Amino acid sequence: MKKLLGPIGIIIGIIVVLGLILVPSYNRFVTSEENVDQAYSQIETQLQRRVDLIPNLVNTAKGYAKHEKEVFTNIADARSKLAGANGPEEQAAANDELSGALSRLLAITENYPELKADKQFTQLMDELAGTENRIAVARKDYNGEVASYNKQVQRFPGKFVASVFGFDKKEYFKAAAGAEQAPSVDFGDDE
Repeated sequence: MKKLLGPIGIIIGIIVVLGLILVPSYNRFVTSEENVDQAYSQIETQLQRRVDLIPNLVNTAKGYAKHEKEVFTNIADARSKLAGANGPEEQAAANDELSGALSRLLAITENYPELKADKQFTQLMDELAGTENRIAVARKDYNGEVASYNKQVQRFPGKFVASVFGFDKKEYFKAAAGAEQAPSVDFGDDE
């Protein structure tokens, strides 16, 4: 009996030590993954706010710039893509497309001084600018949480725990390729 108790004691000791190592590590992964998800939801909230503001902005601008249909169509298409995008990569690309379409709208407003002076349009632009700032902060916070999480997934012993329990690296919220380029605006002035 004493001979059997020795190996069982060793096995129990190993299990206890592994539990003391694995449980806190697992809990850190759960907490970190939840932080990433929470930060991502902040991006989604601000993107949704942006999507909700755009129809009011476009409708206000339409009253002044009735013949700028292509710009309004591009904004509507880009807004739909953003609303239907899934995951950070798709949302970042759709967000960049919408930003380009909005910058073309802003360029058009230069041709309509009455629109720039419109109180509702100005208020909507201020709200949109505030939302853009909140999106930038939310993206930064999200990418910070992803970096922290991904470091845990790649470091030892986290790499072992992550592979055992299925914690995978997360995607960063990145700008689409070419987003650093300003969009070209062509008003078709071939005169």
